Amino acid sequence: MAPSAPPGILMRARSGATYRFDPGALCLELLTTGGPGEFRRHETLRAPEDLVAWAGRSRLTPTPALDVSAHDVAHARRLRDALFRVTTARAAGAGPAPADLGVLNAAAAHPPLVPSVGPDGGRRWAPGCDGAGLLSTVARDAVELLTGPFGHRVRACASDDCRLIYVDTSRPGRRRWCAMEHCGNLHKVRTLRARRAADA
Repeated sequence: MAPSAPPGILMRARSGATYRFDPGALCLELLTTGGPGEFRRHETLRAPEDLVAWAGRSRLTPTPALDVSAHDVAHARRLRDALFRVTTARAAGAGPAPADLGVLNAAAAHPPLVPSVGPDGGRRWAPGCDGAGLLSTVARDAVELLTGPFGHRVRACASDDCRLIYVDTSRPGRRRWCAMEHCGNLHKVRTLRARRAADA
């Protein structure tokens, strides 16, 4: 059996380098597809195949065979933007906007994707995987995160030019960066350069 890939989404830095960002929750993986306001320029959910492709990159295992419509894509963007604002507020220690909670709770109210056991004993999804079920699964994951034991550990990357949101599931609870191989390393390089400049 081939080893499974580590959790997380492959991201591409401005330099062109790729790195793996593990936000710690399915719902936070959706935030890598764009966002509200200034983050609209990073939009990747434009067509049904874009949402299907995101599901394939996400931590959903196995990847569901999805029937997605253009309406589902618009719904995904609404849910993502609301979730972006809710989790950003949580990371800042602020309360969420009631309208954003309404979007999240409405999505969670739909029937989610249903896991099942296949004839080979492996995990699969029950028939009828559609966009609404996918987004309900994401929304319910968000509810579990925000109301669960790690709800107080929703954080934003400490880098000044990064807005990625993650949940710190580390034992000491001291995670600062979206990914050590990206923002963590950039911080180390900047700190080293500043120290050398001061010494010079």
